[in-house]
Amino acid sequence: MVTRMTTAAGHPTNDEVSSSARTALRVLTTAMLEDLDALADRLTLMVLRAEPSYAELGVSAPDDLRENLKANLERGVQALGGFVPDGVDPNDTSRETGRKRAREGIPLEAVLRAYRLGGQVIWEGLLSTSRDRFRGRYDRELLDASGWGWRVIDAGSAALVDAYRLEESRLRSRELNKRHAFLGALLDGRGKDAAVAQEAATVLGLPTCGPMLCVVAPVDAPTDEPLRSPRDTLASHGLVSSWHVRPSDIVGLVALGDRTAAEALDALRPAVAGRVGASPVINTLGQVGDAYTLARTAARTLTGPGVALLDEHLPEALLVGSPELTSRLTQVAFGDLLALPEQERETLLSTLDAVIDSGGSPTRAAQRLYCHRNTVIYRLQRIESVTGRSVSDARDRLLFALGLLAVRRLAPRDEDRWGSSGR
Repeated sequence: MVTRMTTAAGHPTNDEVSSSARTALRVLTTAMLEDLDALADRLTLMVLRAEPSYAELGVSAPDDLRENLKANLERGVQALGGFVPDGVDPNDTSRETGRKRAREGIPLEAVLRAYRLGGQVIWEGLLSTSRDRFRGRYDRELLDASGWGWRVIDAGSAALVDAYRLEESRLRSRELNKRHAFLGALLDGRGKDAAVAQEAATVLGLPTCGPMLCVVAPVDAPTDEPLRSPRDTLASHGLVSSWHVRPSDIVGLVALGDRTAAEALDALRPAVAGRVGASPVINTLGQVGDAYTLARTAARTLTGPGVALLDEHLPEALLVGSPELTSRLTQVAFGDLLALPEQERETLLSTLDAVIDSGGSPTRAAQRLYCHRNTVIYRLQRIESVTGRSVSDARDRLLFALGLLAVRRLAPRDEDRWGSSGR
């Protein structure tokens, strides 16, 4: 049964206009419903001319478009005339249009312009019906009802926008979940399956093979943002990448093309705000699982913001991968030196660092430390006396070098053990 218009949240009620205007709208919309096919034809042509994106982005055939526009026109005319069936949402076709267009990928701006064209066709239809069929008898009433009429149309437009955005959000969430699922599959090593790799590449927008990097930025706290817009940053340099935010880290796969790993990481640096590690170059998605582990290890070699390519931080990577051995290494390498007063300890460690970095030359080390060569020699004698090791011995020198890397990474709480440490 058709009765007076059913209202919905946010939809104007028909008691906002005078009884004479309501009567005029009922008479005019009744006549317009008889010409609905002609109105739908006109609107379809207007939309296709004004919004080429409907055809370009894959909207269904013009006949299907016409049926959708016709349904919207019919509900709009019913809403203005008070003919919406009881229990029916006056904005149901608007909401369905919003959902449909979001699924089809039509830009919201184009959808709204098409909807406004529909409002224009309805209003012009009311005016022409009054003048052509009733010799302008209802023109004054239409003028009185114009504000309310456009509020009705705008309410439908608002419902369309809400539905479009909800559907867009749902689709984005579903796509994001799909991408996360495929990333998880790659991290688990299932990319070795050619079918999984092919589908993952399609979903993630990456090649199935070719030089790639896995990049990992650990997230140490919920408010951390170690990488900021990495995809856009790399895209500005012509690099394709796929990024995924997880509770523990941000993971990226970067297709290198003809670029080197160093060039890609240089391009990424403007986006870096925390610790970021990169794996060695891989060539298939089946290698992502191992590459992720290596990239995460590379990030752990850093003590502050920056980018670490694993191959350039291998000694540090060995240390962070074995924290128990790291602590033991410092004790074995330095022994009682760690128990010295802080100032003397730091002076000796800095001197040892400079000597090793200078190829064992006290002269070059003195130049770096801005002190006399004899001072460096004295300090080396003191180091050898306290540790029982010699810089001239290749194995001891290796222990010293690794120990210096390790001791700089020890947390403050570990320093408390230095006073009682021994070999």
